Amino acid sequence: MNLFRKKKYVSIEVNKIREQEQGTRPSVPDGLWIKCPSCNKSIYSKEIGKHKICPKCGGCFRLTAFERIGLIADEGSFSEINQDLSVHSSSFPGYEEKINKLKNATGLNDAVVTGTCEIEGNAAVLGVMDSTFIMGSMGAVVGEKLARAFEYALEKRLPVIIFTASGGARMQEGIISLMQMAKISAAAKRHSDAGLLYITVLTDPTTGGVTASFAMLGDIILSEPKALIGFAGRRVIEQTIRQKLPEDFQTAEFLMEHGFIDNIVKREDMKDKLSQILRIHSFKGEAV
Repeated sequence: MNLFRKKKYVSIEVNKIREQEQGTRPSVPDGLWIKCPSCNKSIYSKEIGKHKICPKCGGCFRLTAFERIGLIADEGSFSEINQDLSVHSSSFPGYEEKINKLKNATGLNDAVVTGTCEIEGNAAVLGVMDSTFIMGSMGAVVGEKLARAFEYALEKRLPVIIFTASGGARMQEGIISLMQMAKISAAAKRHSDAGLLYITVLTDPTTGGVTASFAMLGDIILSEPKALIGFAGRRVIEQTIRQKLPEDFQTAEFLMEHGFIDNIVKREDMKDKLSQILRIHSFKGEAV
């Protein structure tokens, strides 16, 4: 009658064996293997190198602002400006606590770092957005820091280079965040009217109000390969127009093909490309 009934002691013994095995198994350190965001394959972390590029598909991992600065600016040349600007005014529940937590976690005051630097000896004002701080979203501090960066560049007669990485306007700050689109764009226009160079480098992701304003106002617009670039999301657009979008829609390659950006530059070649552009635009030539 009870021939095929499971015995309780069997499961107890199996659990004991499992516990003993787990105690003797070697543990794998955290961060030893990471998944590529492009091909979804597991990569040994040391293989991606300082540029953080997948060795299997060439996809780019996201960089922090200071990782990016380390790749672009000449060693020891970067000097941060408006570092302590961090005023936030919002009644959104929990917003202030979230900002304070992120400040401690990232060491940043907000989602952009601005400063002066040299790129292979060419002076420039540099702005680098950081997606680790509320997905690089644009609020009052981001807008003020970038506007001041343009004003400083105008005063010193320097070119501006901005690396964008953002989910768009910061919803917690409401209309204040949307106002930053106009404020940064106006500062960029004054810089442009003075005959000065503005370069934007679009990285993954560049979306929303950032795309709809200063990201697309550069005299020269570059992008990293396979970067997501757009305004509204794919599903929102498809539901609105009731059509299926191409698979590569809102990628750097799609925008390049349709004339929205000037060039796609590999991350490891970006510093050389920027220094080349800066040299060309700083050449005065001889009077004829």
